[in-house]
Amino acid sequence: MLPKKLFSALSLVFLVLFTSGFSNAQTDSLIHRPFNRKKWLVIGNSASYVSAMTGLYNLWYRDYPIVKFHFYNDNHEWNQMDKVGHTFSCYYEGVVGIDMLKWAGFSRKKSILIGGAYGFFIQTGIEVMDGFSQEWGASYGDMIANVTGASLCISQSWFWDEQRIWLKFSFQPTHYPDIRPELLGHNFIEHVFKDYNGQTYWLSGNIASFMKPETKFPKWLNMAVGYGMDGFVSSDDNLYYQNGWLHDRRDIAQTRQWYLSPDIDLTRLPFKKRGWKIAMRMLNCIKFPMPAMMWNSTTNDFRLQWVAF
Repeated sequence: MLPKKLFSALSLVFLVLFTSGFSNAQTDSLIHRPFNRKKWLVIGNSASYVSAMTGLYNLWYRDYPIVKFHFYNDNHEWNQMDKVGHTFSCYYEGVVGIDMLKWAGFSRKKSILIGGAYGFFIQTGIEVMDGFSQEWGASYGDMIANVTGASLCISQSWFWDEQRIWLKFSFQPTHYPDIRPELLGHNFIEHVFKDYNGQTYWLSGNIASFMKPETKFPKWLNMAVGYGMDGFVSSDDNLYYQNGWLHDRRDIAQTRQWYLSPDIDLTRLPFKKRGWKIAMRMLNCIKFPMPAMMWNSTTNDFRLQWVAF
């Protein structure tokens, strides 16, 4: 279901652009009649959601029989990296959703509860279509990951009115697509989305935000915990069929990797101009390259990486 992961990422890009576009549309009518923002936000998001789901159905589901709703257990695949990806997508779709509803003039409570659940709404629509398709099936693991991402976003906005702990993403190319390009991608863009071996997801916490307001500790400095994997040329045990032949690549060790690294919270850098602030908020989903300590589950040891992506 990798193409639908790409769809999720693109939906996040749409939400960011949608917010930025509306935020800069400062016409007199919108300034004096803020309820128009609510109306156009609801209309725009509803139309976009229906269009996106319709397009998704026509692209991936239309040619497969519709069956009784069912679940498919894929929790053992890819060392759960795809689940972390679901959490990441839902989290950021929620962050953008909250920003949009606040801008439109909704109450703080509605902005957080409804906007923060944007990612859950988007991803649940995909899971429902999976569940009714003979080719796929809804995933318990995906749903749990979706709830986790939305909850991380909503809870922080509810209790702190800000995001102190961000989910972030980084990528470093690997050689595994050379072995199975049809699965892991033929070019760099496809590698970013399809090659889980090169992906790392980070939980990046801002240290100063948990201290007293008068602290001299750098406001932009975070500490991040990362999770990644290595050695997967199939979703499970590196046994796979290709061109009618069974390939056995169990000689490649499959590992989990954990990281500890400093990070930069771009949203807390002292930029004055609105355009720079918007850009930093959009780019803050990317982990800043820094030295890191990495633990490998196969060798059971720690290694220092001078620059971790």
